[in-house]
Amino acid sequence: MTYFSFLLKFLVFPLLIFLAITLVDGRRGKTMSSFLNGRAVWLAIGLQALLAVLYTTLWDNYLVATGVWVYNPRLISGILLGWVPIEEYTFFILESLLVGLCWWFLARRLNPPGEFKPGKNIRLVSTAVLGITWVWSVYVLLSAWKPGTYLALILVWALPPLMLQLAFGVDILWHYRKLVSLAILPVFLYISAVDSLAISSGTWTINPARSTGIFLGALPVEEAVFFLVTVTLITFGLTLTLAHVSRERWKRLL
Repeated sequence: MTYFSFLLKFLVFPLLIFLAITLVDGRRGKTMSSFLNGRAVWLAIGLQALLAVLYTTLWDNYLVATGVWVYNPRLISGILLGWVPIEEYTFFILESLLVGLCWWFLARRLNPPGEFKPGKNIRLVSTAVLGITWVWSVYVLLSAWKPGTYLALILVWALPPLMLQLAFGVDILWHYRKLVSLAILPVFLYISAVDSLAISSGTWTINPARSTGIFLGALPVEEAVFFLVTVTLITFGLTLTLAHVSRERWKRLL
């Protein structure tokens, strides 16, 4: 299975379905009561896609350049930006769009929760827990323990933006926990499942010397962690960007 055929079958097709539903909902006037609507949502989804490309590019190039994972040269286009094929950058964008449209689909259908109750302590504690985890992942990376390389690189890369999101609004995310959890779990499970198919077909390969060797079926646990954090980052980003209570908090901070 070529990388482009993987993208077409497993990302573009469901993305088109969500897009069609979004357009139908727009014509019917279906909106979200607790979030910004219309053009603001499209801008927020586009921003998440842009941030995904910008923040992931150097990290992904480092992984490929150091042999953490490799692509089958017969199954990619051969167009490279750095060490990474163009298909990989396309994946960043398509994943962001898929998560964004899934989030929007759910947000239009779920009843808004009750009154928001801010919580400063939970913001401090959750950020501190992730900070400790980040320090541990840096230690693992610097210790040169090769089987922990890929997992440590994921955590060192993903936890800083997650910490910023929690520090700003973990109480907001908890307030919308039903939406957040329903947006994360199905997309995470779906992308993890199709990724295991791509690995099984040889589209890309994880270096066993840089992996813990723990598998969830055919899926290396590091890949599951990667998709969990990327889907979470996008979902958190959309929720915090578009929620009305977030705008009020930004005004107070500024």
